[in-house]
Amino acid sequence: MALSGIAKRDFLIIGRVGMDLSPEPAGTRTREATSMMVAMGGSSANTAAGLVKLGCKAALVTVVSDDSIGWYCEGQLDHYGIDRSHVRRIKGEERTSLAVYETRVEEHQSVIYRNNAADFQMSIEDVEAVDYTAYGALITAGTVFAAEPSRSATFRAFELAKAAGIPIIFDVDYRPYSWPSPEIAEEVLSRAGDLSDVIVGNDEEFGFMAGDVSKGLDKARALASSTADIVVYKMGPEGAVTLQAEEEIRTGIYPAKAVKPTGAGDSFMAGFLASLAGGHALKEAVLRGSACASIVVARPGCAPAMPTPQELETFLASHPGPTTS
Repeated sequence: MALSGIAKRDFLIIGRVGMDLSPEPAGTRTREATSMMVAMGGSSANTAAGLVKLGCKAALVTVVSDDSIGWYCEGQLDHYGIDRSHVRRIKGEERTSLAVYETRVEEHQSVIYRNNAADFQMSIEDVEAVDYTAYGALITAGTVFAAEPSRSATFRAFELAKAAGIPIIFDVDYRPYSWPSPEIAEEVLSRAGDLSDVIVGNDEEFGFMAGDVSKGLDKARALASSTADIVVYKMGPEGAVTLQAEEEIRTGIYPAKAVKPTGAGDSFMAGFLASLAGGHALKEAVLRGSACASIVVARPGCAPAMPTPQELETFLASHPGPTTS
């Protein structure tokens, strides 16, 4: 079911959009900044931008504040060709997220403002207003589960996606600062994982769900052999293990000169899913997702750094190749 839904190349994405600020020129520390690059951010919006740039369709379900920052994000969604018909504005004290991060690797600083975040106000009514049969697959990331009413709304979206027969794709994306406690995060993220058809996470995130970092791969294997069609267990510079039924595929990474550590996961997800949608075999899709991640960390910005098909093919043709996992 997962692959047939992904093949439709039309994704519904639940999660945040925000504004990113990065000191310029590259290498500048925030405390020394005199000018900033402004770009769209937010993991779900970044993934949506990556998918659209790679030839897929994407619609975002979220909430933004009814102010200049929210309006900026709406304009950026339009700029990237992301359907925002399910984006709702709210008035009040909630605010659209803001991230300030440095385009540097050494002593890198990322500061994300998520206090009273507007996207956490996504409601059950918001997700029930969507026609899930119009899409091939639902994508979300762990951050949407960190607070109410967004948490209950997203689980309701899972129910509606399953009723519509479309697969659920889940990026664990555990960010401790968003959660009230690790115990709540472990329980909620594990529940989301059990309901998902495709799960992507790193070794620490799977270890977190397992209750022991050393048991992360065992957790990924258990999900692949029970409820999930595909599980991608990422290990940073060590590559990834992709699990499908009883098969385990090990892949390396494409070494690149990184200018920042941010955006890799969003770009991997976009490249991986777009490649599966384009008919590439599972191993090749993982490698192409890894190539997208390497492209993005080597450029300023996140959404602006997402590659086009031509840029991806040029990178693959010119790169010596992935490391051995």
